[in-house]
Amino acid sequence: MNTKLFQITLFFFTAFTLFSCGSKEGISTKGLNISDYNFIIANDLGRNGYYDQKPIATAMGQWADSADIEFVAAAGDIHHFNGVASVNDPLWMTNYELIYSDPSLMLDWYPILGNHEYRGNTQACLDYSKVSRRWIMPSRYYTVVKEVDDKTTMRLVFIDTAPLIEKYRRDSLDYPDAYKQDDTAQLHFIDSVLTVSKETWNIVIGHHPVYAYTLKDDSERADIQSKLDPILRKHKVDFYFCGHIHNFQHIKMTDSPVDYIVNSSASRSRPVEKIEGTQFCSNLSGFALCSVDSTHFTVNLMDKDGKSIYKYTRNK
Repeated sequence: MNTKLFQITLFFFTAFTLFSCGSKEGISTKGLNISDYNFIIANDLGRNGYYDQKPIATAMGQWADSADIEFVAAAGDIHHFNGVASVNDPLWMTNYELIYSDPSLMLDWYPILGNHEYRGNTQACLDYSKVSRRWIMPSRYYTVVKEVDDKTTMRLVFIDTAPLIEKYRRDSLDYPDAYKQDDTAQLHFIDSVLTVSKETWNIVIGHHPVYAYTLKDDSERADIQSKLDPILRKHKVDFYFCGHIHNFQHIKMTDSPVDYIVNSSASRSRPVEKIEGTQFCSNLSGFALCSVDSTHFTVNLMDKDGKSIYKYTRNK
């Protein structure tokens, strides 16, 4: 696509997006334990605006404004179905830039790779950091420390789960980059940053779940449980957030100090059932709104209309 044609396409698509989204409506934060420091987690997003992606993007924008969020954590599968081909792939516009166009979402996004990104050009996802101001992805896995207030800090560890799962490593045709990644080095990184962490809250965000109800291959969770979960338990991580399953689940295992939160798809959801440790589950699509202070970390699971369907607070 030449530059002039691209600019014309961008103009009309942007105009359509602005007019179709309509004006913002006020959102009440009453009863949701919203603090002065808030952020959104969204994943399994990219459907070119179809299914529930646009309504959820609108709801995210409304909450980003009402709760004055600090950033968005994008927990993988930003691009269905075969990732992106390059930093110039039109999917960057139709899956991301022109969907999440609300002014309140023009802030830092911290993405990770999902299994669908591994079907395409994974390096392009990192390189897009040089194209988009708000896309911040310094590596396949990385850590960020945020100052919540004068006495409270939060460490977020963003990880790359597909290479930790053997079925992806064996399938070099569909996932050509997975087997090339050093999974041992990543696990050492996760362990090392959590070992030295002095933060009030320690959060790990990956794409694949440790525990979850799903019809997907059991080997996925078995590999994550054997490789990653011992590190999460060892360091008594507060939360492990993930996506991949396309429904909401909060799981608390009796022998683990970790709260495992499966965040639903921000575009298309799937059925769910209770399993061992299930505290809550829902087959609705949506996103998570997190609120943090020195003694409370509250997670509100939001449906496609921006309504909280589950609230959980972890106390220090």
